Amino acid sequence: MSELEVTKKRFFAGVWEGVVTGSNNGDRPNINVSHLENPVPFILSEMPDIDKGWDLQIPVPPELLSDGVQVFLINDSESGEKLAVFTIVTGEPLEDDIRAETELLRAELDMLKRAFRRHCLETS
Repeated sequence: MSELEVTKKRFFAGVWEGVVTGSNNGDRPNINVSHLENPVPFILSEMPDIDKGWDLQIPVPPELLSDGVQVFLINDSESGEKLAVFTIVTGEPLEDDIRAETELLRAELDMLKRAFRRHCLETS
């Protein structure tokens, strides 16, 4: 289980902002951000006013935005554990949140498949 924790601050001007805490000895947290299993660039900078805290900024690339629900995952690179998720809904308003939940489940299933495949490779 990861000791890292991600807390959302805000989403403003196309940039998702949060705080990463719980890194060992104040070392830079080893995280990754993905959209549809593709890496998304992010900025991680130390926050001197928060003990062992890191400022996380994820500028959402405009080319990733299209009609529907876009799911972004923030994971611990070492354990593969999901630390946070944020979704962006564009286009026509959704009648229910079921599409957003379906996209989130699909993203989590993909993450589990990768972890299972990695486990199979490591144990064989």
